[in-house]
Amino acid sequence: MRAFLSSSIGVACAAALVLPLSLPSGAVAAPHDARAGSSVPGFTESLPLLPLGSERSSGVATEQGLPQRDVQPFSLVGVVWDDADAELHGSVQVRNRSAETGSWSGWQNLETHNAEHGADPGTPERDSGTVRGSTAPLWVGASDGVQVRVRADDDADAGHAPLPRGLSLELVDPGEAPEQLPVPRTDAPRDQTAADDPDVTDPDATDTDTDTESGTETDGTDEDAATDLDDGTGLDIGDDGTVTDTGVAAGPHTAPRPKIISRKGWGADEKLREKQFGYTKTVKAAFVHHSATGNNYTCKQAPSVIRGIYRYHVTSSGWRDIGYNFAIDKCGNIYEGRAGGVTKAVMGAHTLGFNTNTTGIAVLGSYSTTNPPAAVTTAVARLSAWKLGLHGINPRGKVTLTSGGSNKYKKGRKVSMNAVSGHRDGFVTDCPGNKLYSKLGSVRVSAAKYQGRS
Repeated sequence: MRAFLSSSIGVACAAALVLPLSLPSGAVAAPHDARAGSSVPGFTESLPLLPLGSERSSGVATEQGLPQRDVQPFSLVGVVWDDADAELHGSVQVRNRSAETGSWSGWQNLETHNAEHGADPGTPERDSGTVRGSTAPLWVGASDGVQVRVRADDDADAGHAPLPRGLSLELVDPGEAPEQLPVPRTDAPRDQTAADDPDVTDPDATDTDTDTESGTETDGTDEDAATDLDDGTGLDIGDDGTVTDTGVAAGPHTAPRPKIISRKGWGADEKLREKQFGYTKTVKAAFVHHSATGNNYTCKQAPSVIRGIYRYHVTSSGWRDIGYNFAIDKCGNIYEGRAGGVTKAVMGAHTLGFNTNTTGIAVLGSYSTTNPPAAVTTAVARLSAWKLGLHGINPRGKVTLTSGGSNKYKKGRKVSMNAVSGHRDGFVTDCPGNKLYSKLGSVRVSAAKYQGRS
């Protein structure tokens, strides 16, 4: 299995759990239009790709796509296919027409090798048969026209179909932003900061515990006290002065909790995701990713980017929820990712083989050739210091993780890793991009200092 492909975007760091809906081979997901009979924003249009060329001897299609066409408004695009175990050996390129200017973009590459993302092999989530293969999604901004071409490699492996079955173009409109979205700190008026925003929160879940293979599952009830903040002491302090014990006592090396924008804050449609939550036992390491969705977004658009990724993960790819535990935009704003409570050990699906006892942090954008802003690395350090500190982990230290199976470490192998690692440390992949990965050493040092370590 080839897990690395050079492109202008790099490898996306998506994660996979599943929805209880499977598609038969060759079927195309019907568009889910939340605007029809519902006030919930967002829309996904699925367009089956058409054969554009074939291999002469076999007649098997080696190129599929769609010519330029008018479509419903969208801002994020990706390609999916039926079999999550099938790799797309080739290239996927898209062009979009700006809804604002009417101009067409040049061809843009989508990262095709997404096999390193998802729930670990052998887990109920991964083996349900409902997950689809997918490229990384790409944020293109408000658009109303599209063109796509998918071409098989000339040296496709013998015995493998040049292109997977059931290729479909997914066009995602993330919908309008909620009325009271957080104001990114770089865009905020001088008299307003992130601390003033009512949707900077710690939404701990109410648990109904039942043991499962992947940890603990709860009934999915998320009590979102939108003004609650956690100062890192293990206590939640409400706006009315009430104090709630989170169940995590402060240790000698905890760090202050950074401000985290809740799912409500970025406008998550909670009806999309699977109802139950999944938990693992603890958090021993943080894996840093880049979303590979491109850098063509503003910080005011970041909540829309996250809603687009969320909808693409769930509606198009058949995942249980957005895969990352946290997201960080290029202004350093931190967002809650997968539901279940930011202080808890929520089971993500971000690093194939190493989702157990870890947390996944995705930086929105592509950082293979672009340096991450200082605000990004600072946010990664602060978040890692706080999250790992809840479990007594030194960000500069090493931890031992057991592989659930990847192309780098066989299932069952115990691996020593940095407590703050990049996705590529657990899987042969470009993620989180060379430029972001090169900053992780300084992130570890800063995170340790935030914990009060020398």
